[in-house]
Amino acid sequence: MKTALITGATSGFGEACARLLAANDWRLIITGRRQERLDKLQQALGGADNVHIACFDISQRDAVEQAIVSLPAAFSEIDLLLNNAGLALGLEPADQTNLDDWEQMVDTNIKGLMYMTRLVLPSMRQRGIGYVINIGSIAGNWPYPGGNVYCASKAFVRQFSLAIRADLLGTGIRVTNIEPGNAETEFSMVRFKDDEQRADKVYDKTTALTAEDIANTVLWLVNTPDHVNVTTMEIMPTEQATGPLAIYRSS
Repeated sequence: MKTALITGATSGFGEACARLLAANDWRLIITGRRQERLDKLQQALGGADNVHIACFDISQRDAVEQAIVSLPAAFSEIDLLLNNAGLALGLEPADQTNLDDWEQMVDTNIKGLMYMTRLVLPSMRQRGIGYVINIGSIAGNWPYPGGNVYCASKAFVRQFSLAIRADLLGTGIRVTNIEPGNAETEFSMVRFKDDEQRADKVYDKTTALTAEDIANTVLWLVNTPDHVNVTTMEIMPTEQATGPLAIYRSS
């Protein structure tokens, strides 16, 4: 039985991936900041024998280190690291944004990703096998007004994924960056700080991706042969596409 470590497993892509991998006989380590949700998911997916939970804030380096070094023996050999934890906060222009929001996005989307990856990779390298899947975003490729630090943080995820892929050449470890487009999860509720009306407008009159779409993608990736490495996957709903460059015209 293979073992997957999923960060941010209490909702959205992370939860959907946990449920699908568990249904396909994977042992799980699930992390997040909401203990009650972790407890419920653990019970739903087979209990402590199959699912180990670790409640902590991924932006706290000491907490990440403690979570990894304290893994039970049965869960210590990680075959898949799914770096899913991340968030967007606010949609204000750069000169009006909240600096605390910027810092939280950097701490979670960048630092948390770095901490977890650095702590898991040595064991994978020693065993000569493993898979790192990072959840980026099309925002790392296609900036938009108000995206500022969120877009920059996801551009980091893209380049970090490519760079560690280069570092790991010849080790047997695979690396993929999945870049979803518009997806209907708790993402917008978090971004707009529980403003349901603003969040709903993001998905109004369009068909967005679902968390299960990304989970199915992860399952397909981990089932590809070991000699296959999908470097980057940009996934949009059919009803989303890139647009023309903006041009300002004076009145």
